[in-house]
Order: sequence, then C-alpha cells, then structure tokens
Amino acid sequence: MTVRVVVVDDNALLRAGLTTVIASDPGLEVVGEAADGPAAVRLVVREHPDVVLMDVEMPGGDGIAAVAELRALRPQVKVLVLTMFDLDEYVSEALRAGAAGFLLKTTAPGELIAAVKACACGQVAVGPTVVSRLVDAFVARGPRPHPGLADLTRRELDVLQAMARGLSNAEIGAELYLAETTVKTHVARVLAKLGVRDRVQAVVLAHRAGLAG
Repeated sequence: MTVRVVVVDDNALLRAGLTTVIASDPGLEVVGEAADGPAAVRLVVREHPDVVLMDVEMPGGDGIAAVAELRALRPQVKVLVLTMFDLDEYVSEALRAGAAGFLLKTTAPGELIAAVKACACGQVAVGPTVVSRLVDAFVARGPRPHPGLADLTRRELDVLQAMARGLSNAEIGAELYLAETTVKTHVARVLAKLGVRDRVQAVVLAHRAGLAG
C-alpha cells in the first residue's frame, strides 16, 4: 500500500527537496504541499494523508500548533516534525502536541524515507541526536515512576523496554522470540495500561521511569 504524504515548510526550495526525496521511493506518494500551519490543516482535511512532514517555525502559524490541531481533527494522521533545531523545548512541545516523530532537516534522505514509513506503521521515529538529548534531560531530572507500570506483566515490561530502545515490532519479536502479531497485541496492552495514546508517549514515559537502559 502506498503511503500518502503531505510536506509542510515555508521554504519553497527545501519543500521541493523534501518532495523530491519522498517521491523517489515507490512506496511513498506526495499528495500535497503547504507553506504554513493553517494551510497544512486545510490540506490534510481535504487529502487524508497517512503522514505529514511538518516544519516547526513558519509564518502564518507554527507547526506545533498545527500538530495539536491535526491531532484533534485527524488523530489517525501521523505527524513527523522536521526542524533545523534539536533544542529540548522543541522536542518536548512537539511530542506533547501529538507528534509521531521528530527529525532534523539535516537527516539523510534514506533515513527520512525510513522514518516516514515507520510513522505510517505506528512506530516511533525520533532521530538519534534528538533521542540523546531527551534521554539526557530525563536522566538529569531523575526517574519518575508511573503508577501504570505496576500493572504491566513481565512480558509487557520487556516489550516496553524494547520500544524505549527504538526497536520496531519485528525487531522486538526477533529479540523476544515472539510473532510480530503477538508483539502488536502486547504494545496495545501497554498503551492501554499506561493510559498513553501512542508509542511516542510510551517511550517518553519509559525514559522518565529509567527503563530504557
């Protein structure tokens, strides 16, 4: 199945470059482009994409506000935030708004394509530099246990720890000797027990609890 993508960036040249990279993969299709947040929201409502590549700072409406609005209007759409910055506040705000991933604009084309596909499959797509900064921030604050962790079975905890290390469902299955469909079931149960909406929030929670080591 082809993954439908919308590209949002106020820089026309960069937007064209992103579109070219995405269109180079036969499994991806760019169905629209926008130069600001409000235009992006209207485009997504009209075109029903699977993934949105969203810039953070744009005139006429920033990307983080657009992420939050899209989360309310089209919760099934995955938003992958792109920025020139890897500052902690941008990452935190994007994740709180409901972003499914966060990458720097300097990400290599192949990694960008892989991230888009990962987002479309419901997986976490956070660049290694961003993960490092998030982990450093959480370690500095100290562990923050979540009450829902006590409800997880041993196997569900294993799955959560593997998710926190950035493993895909297939990789988790290989490591824990489980079928991928079984992993998906465990992931769904983990999200439900922790009261989080997606894998990104579960991973952040795991890091906060000191479970990602």
